[in-house]
Amino acid sequence: MWTGNDPRTGKEERPIRVRLKEVIAPVFWGVHCEIRRGSVQELVAKGGRGSGKSSYISLEIILQLLRHPDCHAVVLRKVGGTMRTSVYAQICWAIAALGLGRRFRCTVSPMECTYLPTGQKIFFFGLDDAGKLKSVRAPFGYIGLAWFEELDQFDGPEEVRSVEQSVFRGGGFSLAFKSFNPPAMGRSWVNRYVLESRDGRRVLHSTYKDLPPHWLGPRFLADAEHLKQVNPVAYRHEYLGEVVGSGAAVFDNLKLEPIPEARIAAFDRLYHGVDWGWYPDPWAYNAAAYDPARRVLYLFDELTCHRTSNRDTARLLLDRGVGGDEGGWLTADSAEPKSCADYRAFGLPCRAARKGPGSVEQSMKWLQSLGAIVIDPARCPDTAAEFTSYEYERDPRTGAVLPGYPDVNNHHIDAVRYAVESIWRRRGR
Repeated sequence: MWTGNDPRTGKEERPIRVRLKEVIAPVFWGVHCEIRRGSVQELVAKGGRGSGKSSYISLEIILQLLRHPDCHAVVLRKVGGTMRTSVYAQICWAIAALGLGRRFRCTVSPMECTYLPTGQKIFFFGLDDAGKLKSVRAPFGYIGLAWFEELDQFDGPEEVRSVEQSVFRGGGFSLAFKSFNPPAMGRSWVNRYVLESRDGRRVLHSTYKDLPPHWLGPRFLADAEHLKQVNPVAYRHEYLGEVVGSGAAVFDNLKLEPIPEARIAAFDRLYHGVDWGWYPDPWAYNAAAYDPARRVLYLFDELTCHRTSNRDTARLLLDRGVGGDEGGWLTADSAEPKSCADYRAFGLPCRAARKGPGSVEQSMKWLQSLGAIVIDPARCPDTAAEFTSYEYERDPRTGAVLPGYPDVNNHHIDAVRYAVESIWRRRGR
């Protein structure tokens, strides 16, 4: 309920009652409560069409302005020309939905929304004119809220990080919102970005199915159902926000989901693998477990290092208990026999992988044939990124998929292949 005097006339306003649960979809209520508690500093909202992410974020920005009277907000898109009909209109909708229309002044030249009781502002910028963003100055207080809409259209995490470093200066509160529809290609930087674990980051995936049907209307629902029938892959991408790839994905049996600690403790045998590297190729380690009855491979631990000596990486593995009471050999790339010998000298039960003709094809086909490869994206973000973005190469002239497995961005894939070598080499596998 909002009450008080009309900022324009000074006359007392009639109370306006707004129940937040009537404007915030249930799928977003949990993260709304987390933000109120202060446990979220970055919300990454992804999903398909009609998933409600932009509506929720616009509401949350207004609510956070009211809670932090010294705070201002910036709303950003890559191209400024699209702002008036997208994020600016969305913010104006949120103001009206919260019953605050008479308390805000919204203008298009300059494009900004001002909360009249305090003078707080919401600025709108396109990154095609980055100079204007660098010169933005809040009339008082600080900028503590930033919304990156259509995150996938930005040039990469470096550009986004640079913007955050520019706007989040001063003040004791900051909250970044990042929203996008996942690109079809797993190798897109935003699809990899959401797999990175970071304190204070909350990733939320929503679809149109999470919203009350009457919010969307019969035409939207009919269009979604029609596409589902005529083109299921396009439906999964456009309406469910799934990363469906380009038809050249090597692994179509991936499951990215948490693997609980209790489940890991129950694994009766562990497998460890290492792919040697220095720079720019990394040293990569993975731990795995295998369920032969269901033909499911679990990947639950990883390490990735650059410019790190054998002694130091061996210490990292020993500290993790590799070679300890839980058992399980460590299998490493045989291309560096001295490194394997170093590990044995440091107390690790390290053996060299048996490569030989056809070993890559045999091990890759075995991985592809499994019922599922379950990867914990929080524990193994680099592994999840490699497996999801790994694709066959295409002929640049015809677009036809080429045979063979590309030897690029596959360091954790190789570490996993080495780890489970004793399984896929058994006769009958």
